[in-house]
Amino acid sequence: MISVLIVDDDPFIRESLKLIIGMDPEVKVTVTAANGVEALELLEGGLTVNVVLMDIRMPVCGGVEGAKLIRERYPDVRVLMLTTFDDDDYIVEALQNGASGYLLKNIPPDRIIQGIKTVHDGNMLIHPDIARKLTGMLRPAQHNKVPEPAALDQYGLTAAEKNIISLIADGLSNKEIAGRLYLSEGTIKNYVTEILDKLNLRDRTQIAIFYLKQANQR
Repeated sequence: MISVLIVDDDPFIRESLKLIIGMDPEVKVTVTAANGVEALELLEGGLTVNVVLMDIRMPVCGGVEGAKLIRERYPDVRVLMLTTFDDDDYIVEALQNGASGYLLKNIPPDRIIQGIKTVHDGNMLIHPDIARKLTGMLRPAQHNKVPEPAALDQYGLTAAEKNIISLIADGLSNKEIAGRLYLSEGTIKNYVTEILDKLNLRDRTQIAIFYLKQANQR
């Protein structure tokens, strides 16, 4: 069972999301909160959840700051941003602060549930419209494919690890990478663990951002 904490300043949205998520027997909404501070206080009070589904714009403590606080203190908790806004700055800032995914509120209910399951499994999830915008912001405009950043050489990465990093930056899940490279999903997970250790990063989202930023500096 995947336990979820919903964070949104609109009580109607909180209850609507609770009903939507409750439709799936594999996911359970444990509790709700009105802002990032309330969410953090619940976690500090002993609440255990797997995924925090959080709005981006809220009074007191918004989603960007809330994601940062939660991920710093509870690195095993996944944060999935859900918002009506697709502001460029929020997209990058939320991901840089440890969010595992970013969806817009206009998607079908089943996509929200699937999104929760996706980030719970350790994968990065970004709404297609946002993914295209993020790619355009971070990738050099003159290239269709991100070149391998020379900066990766200093980290002692193998050719296979560099390849996997580029596929993560393209938004592929571990399962998709495994299929592309004809390897088991477990092997890809082991590679990702090694990559995180060598780059001193927290999760796959940070790997993608790191890679794209390095490529953009060429």
